[in-house]
Formats: sequence, structure tokens, C-alpha cells
Amino acid sequence: MVLLRRLHPARRGKSPGASCTITVERKETPRLIIDRHISLEILRPFVAGLGLLVLVYIGFSAARHLSMAAAGQMDMLTAFKLIGLSTLITLEILLPSAFFFSILSAIGRLYRDSEMSAFYAAGVSRARILEAVLKLALVVALITGLISIMGRPWAFRTSYALESQAEAQFDLKKMAAGEFLNMGGSDYTFIAKDLDLEQGLHRGVFLQKEHDRENRTEIIVAEAAAMPTLNPGQGLQATFYNGYHYLIDNAARRDVTLEFKELVIRLANQEAQEKYRRKAETTFVLSDSDDPKDIAEYQWRISTPLATVLLALFAVPLARSAPRESRFRNFSIAIAAYIALFSMVSVLRSLLEQDRLGAFPGLWIAYAVQALLLLLLVSMPKLRALRRRT
Repeated sequence: MVLLRRLHPARRGKSPGASCTITVERKETPRLIIDRHISLEILRPFVAGLGLLVLVYIGFSAARHLSMAAAGQMDMLTAFKLIGLSTLITLEILLPSAFFFSILSAIGRLYRDSEMSAFYAAGVSRARILEAVLKLALVVALITGLISIMGRPWAFRTSYALESQAEAQFDLKKMAAGEFLNMGGSDYTFIAKDLDLEQGLHRGVFLQKEHDRENRTEIIVAEAAAMPTLNPGQGLQATFYNGYHYLIDNAARRDVTLEFKELVIRLANQEAQEKYRRKAETTFVLSDSDDPKDIAEYQWRISTPLATVLLALFAVPLARSAPRESRFRNFSIAIAAYIALFSMVSVLRSLLEQDRLGAFPGLWIAYAVQALLLLLLVSMPKLRALRRRT
């Protein structure tokens, strides 16, 4: 606001005929005051609510991973890393959710304390309130988008690698028990006499696999073998040192014997490959894929910023209430709308993965419906005002 103040000439020691001087004081505009006030009202419950949700999730995740660490399935450092990575992944849901309920709480309080009535009496329109919320929502949407598009695949890649390493270490310990074990979920049967944890090697190993189609039995006997490892986008593999590789013909036609110094066996693990490729793949690679599951994952990632903005704007009209009206009714409606939106997105995502829904409209149907409902809620006060005038 610009304040103009005219100084009396006599006070400045000049003659009455002298020209007057105008000084200008610049003050903060009402637009900035409104933005700051509404933003602070929203940010206070947002920070508290998000912190509480993160703590609850960390507690849930810690109970799972630390119990696995206590059982010897992974070390403590790996457990804490996995807790942090899983928390980063879930932030793409926690951020828009906490922001939505924070707006409900903040705007609802402004209505109950009659501050909204004061805003409207001062000439502040409902569109101006939406604009103030939109500015803050764009910042939260940007953070959510970065987590979903870049942070999510990186966190999945890292967590899969840590889980695979921990699982391999755990299997390594189990294989040292001198019992026949199924290796890496494959149809290989493995046994070892001893274990060298420092070098990650089994000593005195035996491996067997039945090839029913070829009517053959594959047997490997070696002095040592490296533990199975999971490489991104590949199956499990194990390396054997100084031994013999036998292919025994069960029909007694011809057997094959191979002596080796180093032999690598790859184990099929399609489930791990698929799980890794879809969630841990970069968003850029998913954008060029024609696979329905990849398309669903890609649309989910790029639509999270839009979902954040729409949820934020949706909360503003839902928080509208009379000064002494109970907030339970509006809060119940808001929760129902929140659940309905995410349920719709979940159903559409499942249909997209099953190739029962095209890439277009895809997940965008849910957001189009929400945008239409938002338009209806925003226009309702205007329609009521027109009816009163007529």
C-alpha cells in the first residue's frame, strides 16, 4: 500500500508560497499479507501432521526391519538404510495427504473464528483464497513430483540392492549348515561343507539340477563357490571354482564331464527381474515402454504433482462452514472424498496394468472427475448468490 502524506510548508521552514513536498512510504500490500497469513495457518498443522505421519511410518518400518536384523537376516546398518529408503518412497503419499488435511484444518479454523467473514467483508473474494492456497500447493507439488519421478525409482533400486545383498548373506549362513537347500528360489539343490564369511565363499560344494525335458541330471562338484548375487535386471548367479561339471544322461546314452577352474551358473529369477525393472526403472525409460504395467507406473509418477494440487484446492471449499457449525460433517465429507479419489486411482491403475484400459484416458479419468467436482464446489456459492438476487 502506498501512503501519501502532505507536509505543511510552515513546518519545513519555508514560505507559504513554496511548493509542498510529498513523501511516499511503501508498505506491504494486502495481497502479500493474505498469502503470508494463509500460508502460515496451513504450514503449522502441515509440518506437525507430516512429522507425526513420518514418525508413525518409521515406527512401523523399524519394527519390521529391526526384527529381521535381530533374526540375523541383515545387519543393523542395512536395516536403518532400508527404513530411510522406504520412508522416502512413502513421502509421495504422505506429502499430499498431510497437505490436504492441513488445509482442511487451517481453512476450517478461519471459518469458525470468523476470519473468513472478515476477509469477505474487506472485499477478498473466494477466488483470492484459492489463489493463495494454489501458490503454496505448487511448491508442495514440486517436491512431491521430484520424489515420485526421481527419488522413488532411486530408492527402489537402492533398497532392492540392499535387500538382495542381505538375503544373499543370510542364505550364505544357512548354506553352511551342511543341509541340502534350494538356491535362490530356483530348482537347483545346493550343499556346502564349510563357509568362509570373510571371502564370501563356500567350501566343498555340491550342486544338482534335474532337466526333465532333456532327461538329464546336472551335477557340479567344486572346491569353492561364491554366494549368489542379484544384479539389476538380471537373474541370480553363482560362481564355482576348481571342480567338475557333470551332465548325466538318465537314458544311459552319453554322459559329459567337464573340468573347470571357474564356472558361472545363472539362475532364473523372473519375479525379481520384473519387480526390479518396473519400480526401479527410470521415468524416462518407462515413458517409451508399451507394456501396460510400465504405463501404469509411469502415469502414477507423473500425476502425483497434479493430484497434490487438486487435493489442495479441493480441500478449500470442503472446509467451508458457519462460525459455530460442527466441523465433523465437513471433515467426514472430506475424508470420504479423499478415500474416493485414491480408490478410483487404484482401480484405474489396476485396469491399466491388466490392459483393460487404454493409456489414454488412463489415470487421467480420476483427475478429470475431481476437477469437475472442484469446479462444482467452487461455483456453488456464486449460484446461490444469483438465486438470491433473482
